[in-house]
Amino acid sequence: MSHTEQSAWVARSLKSVWHPCTQMQHHERMPLIPVSHGRGAWLYDRQGKRYLDAISSWWVNLFGHANPRINAALREQLDLLEHAMLAGFTHEPVVRLSEQLSAMTGGVLGHAFYASDGASATEIALKMSFHYWRNSGRAGKREFVCLQGSYHGETVGALAVTDVALFRDAYGPLLRQAHVVASPDARQAADGESPADVARRAAGALEELLQQRGDSIAAIILEPLVQCAAGMAMHDPLYLQLVRALCDRYQVHLIADEIAVGCGRTGSFFACEQAGIWPDFICLSKGISGGYLPLSLVMTRDAIYQAFYDEDITRGFLHSHSYTGNPLACRAALATLAIFEEDDVLRRNRQRADSMTRALAPLAGHPRVSHFRQRGMIWAFDAVDADAGFARRFFTEALQQELLLRPIGRTVYLMPPYILDEEETALLASRTLAAFDRTLA
Repeated sequence: MSHTEQSAWVARSLKSVWHPCTQMQHHERMPLIPVSHGRGAWLYDRQGKRYLDAISSWWVNLFGHANPRINAALREQLDLLEHAMLAGFTHEPVVRLSEQLSAMTGGVLGHAFYASDGASATEIALKMSFHYWRNSGRAGKREFVCLQGSYHGETVGALAVTDVALFRDAYGPLLRQAHVVASPDARQAADGESPADVARRAAGALEELLQQRGDSIAAIILEPLVQCAAGMAMHDPLYLQLVRALCDRYQVHLIADEIAVGCGRTGSFFACEQAGIWPDFICLSKGISGGYLPLSLVMTRDAIYQAFYDEDITRGFLHSHSYTGNPLACRAALATLAIFEEDDVLRRNRQRADSMTRALAPLAGHPRVSHFRQRGMIWAFDAVDADAGFARRFFTEALQQELLLRPIGRTVYLMPPYILDEEETALLASRTLAAFDRTLA
C-alpha cells in the first residue's frame, strides 16, 4: 500500500471513528497507525512497517497475535455454536471454563458470572456485594472502599470506585461517593522503610475507617500487587494478607480486581495466590481470552451464591448482558488456559522475566530513572524531572524504534506477551533505552 493510500485510511478513521481514551484533536499532529495484521509479538501497518507490541495491546494479548492454537479452537467452535443466550440455556464452553477456573482456586470460588468487559465485571461485583448484604438482612451495608489512585473501569458504577481525576472528575455529579484509603504503593516508603512497612501503614489506615464505618461498608475493591493505571504502583503481598484479615474481622467483602493483573501477569495465575489468600470476588477480563474476544467474569464463593438461591425472584441476581458467556469467547479462553498448562507458561515466564530484567539493567541504573521495579511480567520505571509532554513524546519516539509503548504520565512500563525470544527481549530493552534517551534529549 502506498503512503497516499495509507493516509486515506487514517483520514477515514478520523472522520468516522471516535477513538477511546483520546483527545481526537491531538491526531492532527500525531497520526493514527493503520494496522494491517499481526504476527506473534508484532503488529504491522499497511505499508509493512512493524511495531513490537510491548504492552500486549492494552494488556490483553498474552500469546501473540494470530496464535495458531487459539485460531484453531475458534475455527472449530465457529462450526458448532457462535452464540446462544445464557438465560435458560447453557453450553459446553461456558461450563468447562467455569469448572477449570474454579479448580484453579481449589474450589473456593466456585461460581462464575459472565459479562463482556472489565468495567462490567466491576459493576457485577459491586452489585453482588450490595445485594448479598440486603438478602442477608443487612441492607445498611451499601458503601464501598477503594485505594488512592485506583482504577476499576469507566462505567458509572466503576468510576465511583476509581480515583483517577482524569477519568472521574467530569462525571462526578453522576457518581456515588466511595471511601478512598491510602495506597500501599511501595514508592511511598520513607527513609528506612520497607515495602512491608508501607503495607502495614496503609492497612492501618483502612482499619481506622472500618472501625468507624464497618457496619455501613459492603466491600473494598483493589488491584492485588500492582495498581496499573496508578503508574504500575507495586505493593508487598503482606498488604493483601492484612486486608483479608480486616475484611473477616469487620464482615466486609474483599473484591480483587484481577482484570489486568490476573492470568499470569504478576507471576502466578491469580495475583492473590502470592499472598496465600482468596478474596470474596475475583474480577477477570483482558488476558482471559488471550486478547481475542471481549470476555469478563466474576468468580465468587458458595456462601455468597447461596444468599441469592431462593424461590423469590427478587432475591436473585437480576443482571444480564446479551453476550453473557459467549461460546466463541469462552472457547478462546479455554484455548488460552490450555496453552498455560501445555507450555508450562508460569515457569517459563520466570525465565523470561529474569532475561528481561537483565536486559533492562542499563535503564535500571540510568541517572534519569527512579523506582525501577518488576513484578512477574510487568516492568516499570519513573522518569526523573519529566515534563507534562513526556508521555506523548516518548510514545512517538518509541514508534520510531519499532515499539508500541504507551507511558502513564512519567511512568514507562512494559507488559509484553509471554512469547518473546531472546532476540526480541534484547531488542525491546535496547530500543526502550534509545527511545527514553531521545525523549529526554
